[in-house]
Amino acid sequence: MRKIFPDAKSALEGLTFDGMTVMSGGFGLCGIPEHLIAGLRDSGVKGITVISNNAGVDGFGLGQLLETKQIAKMISSYVGENKEFERQYLAGELQLEFNPQGTLAERIRAGGAGIPAFFVKTGVGTLVAEGKEEREFNGERYIMETGLVADLSIVKAWKADERGNLVFRKTARNFNPMMATAGKVCVVEVEEIVPTGSLDPDCIHTPGIYVDRIIQTVSEKRIEQRTVRTRETA
Repeated sequence: MRKIFPDAKSALEGLTFDGMTVMSGGFGLCGIPEHLIAGLRDSGVKGITVISNNAGVDGFGLGQLLETKQIAKMISSYVGENKEFERQYLAGELQLEFNPQGTLAERIRAGGAGIPAFFVKTGVGTLVAEGKEEREFNGERYIMETGLVADLSIVKAWKADERGNLVFRKTARNFNPMMATAGKVCVVEVEEIVPTGSLDPDCIHTPGIYVDRIIQTVSEKRIEQRTVRTRETA
């Protein structure tokens, strides 16, 4: 089955619906699927629950979906520099489920691995533990956290081959690879698509079995950098 699509609109066709849960990769502004986020915005889908480490910044990344009020709930670990995120939460317009960053990463990994729940020490005795089952192991208290899955995972990778095997760079590996495994459907945007068999198997971070659709894009930042370099050499 051919996985390569020409753009975000076609790659998301038939996958979005109101009230869906979306995992969106990235760490800060590194490795965020900016074109697929824009595709979600343009689709007009509403009432989304978004699972992401953070929510971009005002007007960029997931910040676009906050501005259009398409997000009903965030499951994240960091508000960051997004003033609209803070404003909507304090105004009661946005539900927020905060997680310690390592706990969020493990919840996503667990969901992708088919693990329904696990116990962790982080958060014991704090607001994080409210309403959660607690148990004692070896004299220490632990709280139960559940695995996370999504209707759709949108992911940003550096390279992919035609089968969807993915290679990530640097901190883009913090959430993208595990999110690719935890979505019922995974759509990926990449900077480069290479022929099948040209990637070193030891360098593949996510096997293509997890990837359903791929688009090739160039980030706005890279377009700007290339424009500057072209002007300098002209």
